[in-house]
Amino acid sequence: VLLERATLEKRLGGLKTFPEVVEDIRQQLDALVIKRFVVEVPYERLSHFPRYLKAAVVRIDKLRNAAERDAALMRDWALLARPLERARLESLRAGQADPFLEDFRWLLEELRVGLFAQELKTPMPVSVKRLTKIWDARPR
Repeated sequence: VLLERATLEKRLGGLKTFPEVVEDIRQQLDALVIKRFVVEVPYERLSHFPRYLKAAVVRIDKLRNAAERDAALMRDWALLARPLERARLESLRAGQADPFLEDFRWLLEELRVGLFAQELKTPMPVSVKRLTKIWDARPR
């Protein structure tokens, strides 16, 4: 995983004309490959990391021919990511771990695969519409 991250970082260095994508993928990498991620992240989730990183590579490969599509998909993804981030901050402030938020965070990683590298497949069906329904039905 660390080698794949280093390879991705090298690729990102060559994408100066797509700063939004570079920033998005770097944020994704920072969220995935945290300090002690091998210890902190459950194996069930960790086993998907190579696919998440491969999806980022596929996204970069498609970018030059589909920059507008990538931007639209990134906006769709952000519509779900922003409310999650706000809810996670509130949960942290309250000192309460929320298992729903943690599960939803991983669904968003799967959505990245589904949006940017569909050919890599996801273990369950994911779409913006499906995840919006899940988010709207969340326990409060």
